[in-house]
Amino acid sequence: MSWLGDLLVLTGAIFMFLGALGLFRMPDVFTRLQAGTKAATLGTEAMLIGVGFYEPAWLSKLLLIALFILLTSPVGSSCIARAARLTGIKPWTATQTQISHQAKPHAEQSPEGQQS
Repeated sequence: MSWLGDLLVLTGAIFMFLGALGLFRMPDVFTRLQAGTKAATLGTEAMLIGVGFYEPAWLSKLLLIALFILLTSPVGSSCIARAARLTGIKPWTATQTQISHQAKPHAEQSPEGQQS
């Protein structure tokens, strides 16, 4: 059972890392909030259950903690998103075609002023 605990703790750590990466990569507060909340909730749940395999005597307490996080994390993120929306922060609305057009470099100008 120790290998299952190792696997769950590693899975939780990976989800936590991906959530932290999402906080840096996402463009606005709403998508950052979604990435961070979902990954942190899932990562924490996996880590707590993994620790429960290491210490079976703690399992009941760890399950209560996991239940508390599972119930409060989505509510907290919804409150933060609502507060952000009420203060006037608008969601990011760029489409994939707008992103790809912004990523293309402009054609270089030749010395005579004509495009190459």
